[in-house]
Amino acid sequence: MSSPLHLTLNIERVLTLATRQAVRAEFRFEPDSPWAVSARFVVEGGPSAHWRIGRDLLQQGLYSMSGLGSIQIWPSGMEERTTAWLRLASGDMAALFELPVPPLAKWLECTYRLVPAGAELAEVDWNTAATALLRAPEA
Repeated sequence: MSSPLHLTLNIERVLTLATRQAVRAEFRFEPDSPWAVSARFVVEGGPSAHWRIGRDLLQQGLYSMSGLGSIQIWPSGMEERTTAWLRLASGDMAALFELPVPPLAKWLECTYRLVPAGAELAEVDWNTAATALLRAPEA
């Protein structure tokens, strides 16, 4: 499944230098929440994991080191292979995935055509948002 809002990729989780595990990665973009991409990682017959990854972080990481802490992405550095490494960490657990750059880059370009960088706040109704904040019991 691939559209401006959805992308499904077959990727690999790197378990050791010699062992990899097939994973289906399902990326989803919501124009109403344009800063992040939802990512679901599914192991056939096994568990799935859901992450929210910054769209800019993901895009930048296809070409240079991006991210700190729990989400990091960087190009593989192998000229003949157009892949990137994605490291996800939570607590004392971490997973390393190898992603194909061309389809992910093309899909991200589509998301930026839907909501350009810098225009993420263009659709916010600031009067409604401010009114809702001021009416909140915590205000």
